[in-house]
Amino acid sequence: MSFTLTTLKQSIQDWTQNSETTFVNELDFIIINAEERIFKVVDLDYFRKNVTGELTSGNKFLQKPTDYLASFSLSFVKDSANVFLLQKDVNYIQEFTPNPSTTGRPRFYASFDVDNFIISPTPDSSYSAELHYYYRPTSITQDANGTTWISENASDALLYACLVEAYTFMKGEADLLALYTQRYGEAINRLKVYGEGQENSDAYRDGLP
Repeated sequence: MSFTLTTLKQSIQDWTQNSETTFVNELDFIIINAEERIFKVVDLDYFRKNVTGELTSGNKFLQKPTDYLASFSLSFVKDSANVFLLQKDVNYIQEFTPNPSTTGRPRFYASFDVDNFIISPTPDSSYSAELHYYYRPTSITQDANGTTWISENASDALLYACLVEAYTFMKGEADLLALYTQRYGEAINRLKVYGEGQENSDAYRDGLP
């Protein structure tokens, strides 16, 4: 089973037996909250992305992608080889390079603010860089096709997450909320088996998960 935005909204209304105008008007927000539940608890390749950019000579900052959530790795090319930077906190960076005008081959990076990384030492030259990161996929409420990987491949987790959010909004019956929370947890566990087991291993090297 898979959902489009239209069929997902209809299923939420059918399961909750609620088509009241205020509730229907909140369905996009309910769905976005449900997606956030899934994004934050399951590690799927679908949530990973690679982008290339440039470390600029004399510039200690590197701009983050607009959909950035967290880093997996940041590297740059030196003498045709990838060199990986170690992620630290900002205090470590500022202590390691107290004078930002000091340049050298980059060794560390940290999340400086919502828009930028800080690099240390400040790059002594321009380098091609590659960021492997965890990102927020486009919500089904905003996707031009009206579907997403989650709606097509983890429809049960999405539906039960939506029902938990919907019943919370409705201040619905406690026993039904508990049931949907349980079903959501079961669906998430199945998704974790896929995302953290089957998706990241092969039977030849690791055996069947």
